[in-house]
Amino acid sequence: MCELLGMSANVPTDICFSFTGLMQRGGRTGPHRDGWGIAFYEGKGLRCFHDPEPSADSRIAGLVAEYSIKSRVVISHIRQANVGSVCLENTHPFSRELWGYTWTYAHNGQLDKTLFDWPLDFYQPVGTTDSEYAFCWLLGQLRSRFPERPEDFAELQRFIHECCEQLRTLGVFNMLLSESTHLFCYCTTKLAWITRRSPFGEARLKDCEVSVDFGAETTPNDIVTVIATEPLTDNERWQKLETGELVVFVDGEVVSQLKE
Repeated sequence: MCELLGMSANVPTDICFSFTGLMQRGGRTGPHRDGWGIAFYEGKGLRCFHDPEPSADSRIAGLVAEYSIKSRVVISHIRQANVGSVCLENTHPFSRELWGYTWTYAHNGQLDKTLFDWPLDFYQPVGTTDSEYAFCWLLGQLRSRFPERPEDFAELQRFIHECCEQLRTLGVFNMLLSESTHLFCYCTTKLAWITRRSPFGEARLKDCEVSVDFGAETTPNDIVTVIATEPLTDNERWQKLETGELVVFVDGEVVSQLKE
């Protein structure tokens, strides 16, 4: 299985601390050696890094962990390959354009090969993973149902949940998805989140001896939510998503929770 990491914040925030914990699982404290990627939104712009090498040994991952890139929405992924070879085109997160926005997506799990019988129209995969194929199908469904960006995202959120439920019938489908403002998080098996707000305290990573006092790094108005396959810290209380649950975050706050 792969692992996911996401962030939603109300101010531009770096993800160095959480990414430092995640990258250890890419070949050091975990078996996810088959590549990694991370995407940072800056307004509608998207800054991406991908590497098919293990994140624990990647000099590019080391740069990302040390370089403070400020963003309000981040999606990251470390891969343990099950479908598709280990190569750059099969490395998450994947991105496509819809309504003049760049949508970004990462998936954890494995889906039945019958997925490849599901018809695709506008979007086609570049690589050979079930994950990217599912993304192309999902975004194609959104494009067909909503030819233009809806003003009210409530119906869009319900439709994304319906599509995720369909994909879950084929196996394990844990997902992070964003178009720059909303972070959609869907769970089949494992996904957890924590919201940090004032008063901030100290957080300690599970996978390496690194801790940070967020009180010294933030302002009283900051709200930062981190989503991960497995909790990254061992001294904080994380909330687990339920099977079939879609949680949507905007500016670090929950704006919608939909369940099966």
